[in-house]
Amino acid sequence: MNKFLAFSAGVMLLGQVAAAQQRMVADKIAAIVGDKIILSSDVEGELVNMQRQVPDGHLPPDAACTIMEQIIAQKVMVIQAERDSLPVSESDVDGQIDNRIRYFEQLYGSREKMKEVTGYSIYQLRERFRQPIKEGLLAKAMQDKITNAVKVTPSEVKRYFDGIPKDSLKFYESELEIGQLVIIPKATKEMEQYTIDRLNEFKKEVQEKKADFGRLAILYSQDPGTKENNGIYILNRTDKQWDPEFLAASFRLKENEISSPVKSQFGYHLIQCLKRQGDNITVQHILLKPNIGKSDIAAARTKLDTIRQNIVNGKITFAEAVRNFSDEPMSKFTGGMLQNNVGGGTLLTIDQLDQPSERDIVLMLDTLKPGGVSAPQQYTDDENGSTNLRIVYLKTRTNPHRENLNDDYARIQQRTLAIKQAEARDKWLRETIPTYYIHVDNDFKKCGHIAKWMGAVAQK
Repeated sequence: MNKFLAFSAGVMLLGQVAAAQQRMVADKIAAIVGDKIILSSDVEGELVNMQRQVPDGHLPPDAACTIMEQIIAQKVMVIQAERDSLPVSESDVDGQIDNRIRYFEQLYGSREKMKEVTGYSIYQLRERFRQPIKEGLLAKAMQDKITNAVKVTPSEVKRYFDGIPKDSLKFYESELEIGQLVIIPKATKEMEQYTIDRLNEFKKEVQEKKADFGRLAILYSQDPGTKENNGIYILNRTDKQWDPEFLAASFRLKENEISSPVKSQFGYHLIQCLKRQGDNITVQHILLKPNIGKSDIAAARTKLDTIRQNIVNGKITFAEAVRNFSDEPMSKFTGGMLQNNVGGGTLLTIDQLDQPSERDIVLMLDTLKPGGVSAPQQYTDDENGSTNLRIVYLKTRTNPHRENLNDDYARIQQRTLAIKQAEARDKWLRETIPTYYIHVDNDFKKCGHIAKWMGAVAQK
């Protein structure tokens, strides 16, 4: 059992919602660990989530046992982390809540649809997420404390690899590491001032009751979402998905007050506060983007071409160029490298470059050799529809091959380490669980690991 903490508390929580909708199980206490209670809905929720992840939808016969064992293990680690005063900050919790809500917004398509499916508003979800996510972070901190000292030697890696049957070795398609340095063309000061003046005119017309704010939003706002929601959004003070300038300006407003033009990464906004309630605020906005002219694009292309020449001539590395010049917000965390959203890391297959803005990259790969940097290329940003320019860097390209120690040592080493860390974690659990009060419902007492744990607890 090497995946005690493989599930997410946030996923489990929405899994509980789905379970309640699909099965209507009468809730009851399924287990008690120390002072923490595990409900039947906790298990049901995670079973629903597990079923979603199985291709054919068929769960193994011992699925409920596996889930209960995972949850008990997590509770034990949470209690020990609390005893050891392991640090988990509220900002860490808030960040995880925001990430989880964004994930489910994407899953369901919109906040409105998410509320319709789950029955919970964003505010209610934040409150319901807080405790399980905090426990997940505490368990992770405890697990790290147990496993951080675990290391593997080259001989252990080789021994693990030699033990894999040759016909079971993985086959890898060609994989690539690709980076991009993005420059966003800047509008002239005159065009920016024109945009500001136009928004100020809108504000004046509304204040003089010559126009309706919502009508102006429908007619003129360049926010794509306006077609669906008339530019109306419900914001939470701690929600990090919004542009910080837009969020801060919104919360400075009183009800029915209209802001001055606010600059964000998307353009200039005119914001009207419709309603305030605690840490939530409902706003309507008009977004105008200063027009980008051909001369602005040409200036960005010249700048980008100079950066490329400096990289090619060895005056600066691609990573340094990204750090110094990229306009892409996340590049400081990724070094400009595209990320694998499925398995993590920077290795990608061609079919994973499936976003509209990435398809142009695919066309460029035949002309790039590892270490090569493309000429500046114009493209349309998927998120906000803006016209950007970029250079593309092909760091590495592997040939299709069967797994081997020469080409895939890092992967094999990571799997070897994961197994050794799981063994250390399981050993810690076997020694620690008997020191806690544990009660388990009869439905789970015959589960393999739980039976052993309960036997050890009875001997204490």
